[in-house]
Amino acid sequence: ACTGIENIDEAITLLEQNNWDLVAAINGVIPQENGILQSEYGGETLHGPAYGPTSHSTAASSTPSSSSAFRHVVPSRQIVERQPRMLDFRVEYRDRNVDVVLEDSSTVGDIKHILENELQIPASKMLLKGWKTGDVDDSTVLKTLHLPKNNSLYVLTPDLPPPSSSHSGALQESLNQNFMLIITHREVQREYNLNFSGSSTIQEVKRNVYDLTSIPVRHQLWEGWPPSATDDSMTLAVSGLTFPCHRLTVGRRSSPVQTREQSEEQCTDVHMVSDSDGDDFEDATEFGVDDGEMFGVASSALRKSPMMPENAENEGDALLQFTAEFSSRYGDCHPVYFIGSLEAAFQEAFYGKARDRKLLAIYLHHDESVLTNVFCSQMLCAESIVSYLSQNFITWAWDMTKEANRARFLTMCTRHFGSVVAQTIRTQKTDQFPLFLIIMGKRSSNEVLNVIQGNTTVDELMMRLMAAMEIFSAQQQEDIKDEDEREARENVKREQDEAYRISLEADRAKREAQEREMAEQFRLEQIRKEQEEEREAIRLSLEQSLPPEPKEESTESVSKLRIRTPSGEFFERRFLASSKLQVVFDFVASKGYPWEEYKLLGTFPRRDVTQLDPNKSLLEVKLYPQETLFLEAKE
Repeated sequence: ACTGIENIDEAITLLEQNNWDLVAAINGVIPQENGILQSEYGGETLHGPAYGPTSHSTAASSTPSSSSAFRHVVPSRQIVERQPRMLDFRVEYRDRNVDVVLEDSSTVGDIKHILENELQIPASKMLLKGWKTGDVDDSTVLKTLHLPKNNSLYVLTPDLPPPSSSHSGALQESLNQNFMLIITHREVQREYNLNFSGSSTIQEVKRNVYDLTSIPVRHQLWEGWPPSATDDSMTLAVSGLTFPCHRLTVGRRSSPVQTREQSEEQCTDVHMVSDSDGDDFEDATEFGVDDGEMFGVASSALRKSPMMPENAENEGDALLQFTAEFSSRYGDCHPVYFIGSLEAAFQEAFYGKARDRKLLAIYLHHDESVLTNVFCSQMLCAESIVSYLSQNFITWAWDMTKEANRARFLTMCTRHFGSVVAQTIRTQKTDQFPLFLIIMGKRSSNEVLNVIQGNTTVDELMMRLMAAMEIFSAQQQEDIKDEDEREARENVKREQDEAYRISLEADRAKREAQEREMAEQFRLEQIRKEQEEEREAIRLSLEQSLPPEPKEESTESVSKLRIRTPSGEFFERRFLASSKLQVVFDFVASKGYPWEEYKLLGTFPRRDVTQLDPNKSLLEVKLYPQETLFLEAKE
């Protein structure tokens, strides 16, 4: 607004050359003479050096590339009239986007009248939404809203019928689809396959790529976006991406000072360069500067949304709002804040394996401190600080602006760090904020290594972070050594326990096998006894059923049989010649040789008597008057 420089790269380079001193950077590119500048902000006259011709500036000669940005102003002792500021609005209504360009002296009603002609919707039916300062009425002058050059709004028409169901259904289906983006990082030749829903915006894709590649969104140079993807707030579903897979390429945009013509030539394709030069100071809050600060208006007066809701029930939800608000104020290049309670942050930082532990950095924000904006924009969002914190720290944040949130953190601080640390933070004055607490986890307690106040520099902040990291690294090496020794002892104990368990298993298996063997022997012995008892019972029964042995002087024909056992013993008995052969079999069985197991053989001629009909008499089978028989076990 002061210098007319519209190239963000050029502005950033000039700020870096002046160590981010805004006044020095402006004075370096604007020649000065004695004169009076009439300010339109507040209507007062500013006495001092006025803007003079470019030929009088010695500082400008050191930055020749910025000469194209100089505006010729009236020499000293004259009143400089402010040129009308043009504002660009992109207004979204259902499936249409309308671009509106107006002077900042126009009203909100003027925008509605232009939209009435473009959209064919009565102005009285429109609700114009998307204002950063909340709802406004038609008579509000745009200048009073302190808007950036580029703005995005949307129109609601609750009194008008919705679009056709077929179109809504198709759009809803596209929003629910998942897009596979194959993104190639040009410098390292690495490829990432990322899945996004159709409702994700292009800006969300670029932020995710920043997390992967460490290329800030404003430095990303893209190739492959379709021509219809003209706005980072556009969803992937309506951006024209190829479904289901689309290829993109990203690289880092070089940052040396360029001439106005080179810059415009490079940025003609808005799809290839993130954050075009035409955005002017829309992203100025990304570098810690906003419109309110540039014209002497306190930034806190312009911001309506608090960093953190008061009396939030859930710390995770409070941190989500903190992260979103921090990004909107200071840009996307900032530390990755842990989303969750302080206890969960402790668990993440301190209670893993020794090799995975990190320091815990607690950032305490305060909107009413004069140091907050500079600390956040110039130090906390510096790429070196962000990178170092992400690699070595778990970063947790809290907003101390509201008294309820302040009291809540002091209670947490007393519980986790003790009353001394809580009292130290309680006695800090508002202008000493923001604070940066470096916490190291120990075996029995959590130790606060450092309390860094907001009045510091990037180098000093980095030095103190590195000093804390050195202390932590020494402690971490001891913890790793102790953990390795403990794991070695536990491994030995586990091996011993495993060997003992295997030995017990072997002993138990051996004992069970012996028990099974004994049980089997006992069972077989029982069966054998039962069989013997059964055979003995059968033998006694047969012995009792035998007819009495006839006497030698019997008048009836008597046959005398002599039977030899397999063991060589003999036993004899007399039978009536009329007795059946079965009686001989029963007699032999009563002696323990059942005819089912033994066969009875005759001698001359050799024959198997057991094959004969047992109902025939001894006389009929020619076992009369006497015969010698042999018992032989059947095969």
